Amino acid sequence: MENNSKIAVGLDIGTTKIVALVGRKNENGKIEILGHGQAKSLGVHRGVVNNITQTINSIKEAIDKAERSSGVKITDVTVGIAGQHIRSLQHSDYITRTNSEDVIDDNDLKLLTNQVYKLVMLPGEEIIHVLPQEFKVDNEGEIREPIGMYGSRLEANFHVVVGQVSSIRNIARCVKAAGLRLASITLEPIASSSAALSEEEKEAGVALIDIGGGTTDIAIFKDNIIRHTSVIPFGGNVITEDIKVGCSIIGKQAEALKEKFGSAWPGENKETEIVSIPGLKGREAKEISLKRLSQIIHARVQEILEQVYLELKNYGCEDQNKKLIAGIVLTGGGSKLKHIRQLTEYVTGMDVRIGYSNEHIVGAKAEEISGPEYATSVGLLMKGLEELAANYQHEIYEKPVINNLNNQEELEIGIQPTQQKKIVKSEIVVEEEIIQKPKREEIVDEFLDQEIGEKKEAKSKPEKKNFFSKWTDKFIQMINETE
Repeated sequence: MENNSKIAVGLDIGTTKIVALVGRKNENGKIEILGHGQAKSLGVHRGVVNNITQTINSIKEAIDKAERSSGVKITDVTVGIAGQHIRSLQHSDYITRTNSEDVIDDNDLKLLTNQVYKLVMLPGEEIIHVLPQEFKVDNEGEIREPIGMYGSRLEANFHVVVGQVSSIRNIARCVKAAGLRLASITLEPIASSSAALSEEEKEAGVALIDIGGGTTDIAIFKDNIIRHTSVIPFGGNVITEDIKVGCSIIGKQAEALKEKFGSAWPGENKETEIVSIPGLKGREAKEISLKRLSQIIHARVQEILEQVYLELKNYGCEDQNKKLIAGIVLTGGGSKLKHIRQLTEYVTGMDVRIGYSNEHIVGAKAEEISGPEYATSVGLLMKGLEELAANYQHEIYEKPVINNLNNQEELEIGIQPTQQKKIVKSEIVVEEEIIQKPKREEIVDEFLDQEIGEKKEAKSKPEKKNFFSKWTDKFIQMINETE
């Protein structure tokens, strides 16, 4: 970011809208919203990009509005990913440490996590996130933080999130073509949970249900650990489509009816309640019963909620040890539908509340984006600020150029912010003072440049500092295999 290095931008590329949110942390730890921009999403269907050109234009429009609103030139963005191609699985893995006399450190965790990234997926799939749940050191289990412990065998249970490579590449291409750099990418339900859930809820057990325009995303937490994620390929748009067909009206009218008069509980309306819809050119106005409208909405919402409850049961929420004490938190634009909270309680038998992100944000513009439909955007902004903080604490520096060794392979060893670094080239070891910072987007840019045929000099690949879930590792591997 040009005006302030501690400013982050969350970019939510949704099915119905694209939102760019600009903010920074204030002295009290709250997120100050500097500005936001929103544009209609024209090239995304059920969370997946299906029209590159339209998506690029929508991103540019949202970014332009955010820049004017905040007065900040936007260069880097944290992007969310969702869609019906997302799936998750549980996996256990272990490493045997060569020296059990040394305590377990970050390098051991990275080695174990990187092993999981080597799992063979279905054709066309790649691992997006590898999220450690619980560790086991030798015979001691249920360990949340193994760093600093002694042991010869380190084992862990992982929650692995998988997605289609093509969908990830399409998002990255759209972001770059819009003149932006992809700072990081995050699964949208995980981002939404950061904004809408409290630590107490995650500890007690809670299910976040994000009802968006194209998909309904689910994230389940228990004991402050993410236990299950899934994506249901239905959202608010299918409700609108049902209204359009059931009432024989056009899409815009159906959406307006849903927002202004829609209800998920048919018993609320009477047969005598009628709304008049203007007819098409030269035609008479159409009268629609609100009870009929609510019956259409109720049928589709109940279908979605039944699939949600099936996912909860697949997780095992009926098991006493996996019981979700905090119930369900609804977010997303679909959660604004009248009486949806009551219907969710009826279908699932759990306590339900609507999730807002206003406890995390402050500023004159905070009220505009405090609704549940902006939970994902706020969560992505929070993730972006976390990345900035992590980069500030664990800064990695770029290698100096050594003219007579440019064409030989380089290997970085043990780089620390305040130390000299060693560059190993064949038999030659050269020590140089650290003088330059790298750009966070190096890896993503290198991957995209190769994909579209640009020829650039290979850049150094900074060591990944956060062992939690970075899909760019796989892309680096793919690039290296093709060289």
